[in-house]
Amino acid sequence: MVATDIIGMTDVPEPVASTKADPSVFRDVVELTKPRIVTMILVTTVASAWIAVASQSLPGLSALQWLVLLVGTGLVAGSAGAANQVWERVIDTLMPRTASRPMASKRMSLVTGVGLTASGLLVGTSMLAWMFGGTPAIVGLATWILYVLVYTPMKRRTAWNTTVGAIAGALPVFMGYTAAGGTLDQVAGWMLFGILAAWQYPHFMAIAWLYRRQYGEAGFCMTTTVEPTGRHAAWQSIWGTLAMAASGVVLCVAPAGQPIWTLASAITAVLVVATCWPLMKAAWTFRRDPQDATARKMLRWSLVVLPVVLLVTTLRMIGL
Repeated sequence: MVATDIIGMTDVPEPVASTKADPSVFRDVVELTKPRIVTMILVTTVASAWIAVASQSLPGLSALQWLVLLVGTGLVAGSAGAANQVWERVIDTLMPRTASRPMASKRMSLVTGVGLTASGLLVGTSMLAWMFGGTPAIVGLATWILYVLVYTPMKRRTAWNTTVGAIAGALPVFMGYTAAGGTLDQVAGWMLFGILAAWQYPHFMAIAWLYRRQYGEAGFCMTTTVEPTGRHAAWQSIWGTLAMAASGVVLCVAPAGQPIWTLASAITAVLVVATCWPLMKAAWTFRRDPQDATARKMLRWSLVVLPVVLLVTTLRMIGL
């Protein structure tokens, strides 16, 4: 997906006459939750819920249900991000890209970080269970456990942490999918999972290459630190992009497990492949010439390709 016990406080006491919240407190709380990751998870949650409704001809969610789904999912995802920062608060001081985080910089106390982490998980899963039943809440809890208790410690032990992290990053699609009435045995949900899990390889391998020296100095065991030539990272990016495109194509032509050969399915399948092509080209370029410039290009394309693939597949499912 933590000096005093008050968020954002330093040794300088807060003026007694002040009645306004310190804006740095809010920024630190938001930063603790890894808001970019939370935003991406919410985007995929919306897409997965819409696809569940369309592919199974289910009734749509009400405004209240959408609100509870997004807030509950956001709280669980934010809690996982916060727990990660609590766990790595000492390690984060070793890397310039993370040294300024609230926990690493000691702007936020351990008690506060743990409290925010626990409350986010408790409230988020409770909201999901209250509105949608046990399955979305259990998926959220499983995601949290896998990300915090398995993926996070694995980062300093084995490069296989990327695979575990990809699974943890893709599981939230089932929160939206099951909340909207889908079940865990349906093809559409697993193809969404495949898109998200596969996408994380080119995305994260680009990041791992760009920050490989910092990861190495901090003792993280990443593909780019174990195999520093970039060949393994490049091939994982290529295969990840291929798997992402394949999952999207299957979702377009066989949402219920049986091929539906229509003009719409053909067009959207072609669009998925065309959308993934720039990322594939960037990954192949990185394989031929592994350097920061080619890795950064692959990273940028990964941020463009995922939302477009989700948009294409969602439009296919809802019949637009």
